[in-house]
Amino acid sequence: MLRFLPQWNLVDLICDALHLTGDATLIVSVAGILLCIAVGYLLGSLNSAIIISRLFLHRDIRAHGSKNAGATNMLRTYGTKYAVMTLACDMLKAAIATTLGYVIGSVFIGAPIAGFFCIFGHMFPVFYRFKGGKGVACTGIVALMLDPWTFLIMLICFVVITAGTRYVSLASIMCGFLYPLLLRAFFPGGWVILMGILTTAFVIFMHRENIKRLWNGKESKISFSRKKKTDESTDAAESEGGKS
Repeated sequence: MLRFLPQWNLVDLICDALHLTGDATLIVSVAGILLCIAVGYLLGSLNSAIIISRLFLHRDIRAHGSKNAGATNMLRTYGTKYAVMTLACDMLKAAIATTLGYVIGSVFIGAPIAGFFCIFGHMFPVFYRFKGGKGVACTGIVALMLDPWTFLIMLICFVVITAGTRYVSLASIMCGFLYPLLLRAFFPGGWVILMGILTTAFVIFMHRENIKRLWNGKESKISFSRKKKTDESTDAAESEGGKS
């Protein structure tokens, strides 16, 4: 989406306004990149699942269910309402971070950098002892903000794989692999591709336990028809499952 907007940014405006050249331009450019990193990471560190579970339920989502601070665990543990709230907030922060990156340092440099560090911050939030979510929803919105075609194809693949297998983790992993390849096809650019590759690497890393469970046939399947459980019943069921 952002690449269809007017291509201006604060770094270029400052350099043009002050008639900077050479090393001065480089310093301003590096400062812009560092600002994009900081803005993206700090926004990403505002973990929606943790905030919502503490604010509305007076619990920490990381202590229940799969212990992952993300929308899927919120769905399984607390139900659709809180999962939707989590997903919406994660999407919003990713959109804001990527847009601010575009404003600071252009859609080709600032936006992908801020977008990646928002995803990174979501995974390793500084405010919550670096224990966060897996970054799937944030990755989807960063893809949307950078290139709608990339997002659309990823969304179709995610829905088809999830509907066909009921494995959200498998759909997330496959979309992670597709992400830099689709960016390469629709939105070529050095920083964009680099941030896409780094995003894929971290998404796969965050799903390493899911990959093991998928390989062993022990991964949980999603079910939208199942009734919401309380924390106690969910934990009890998991405990019983571990004993069997």
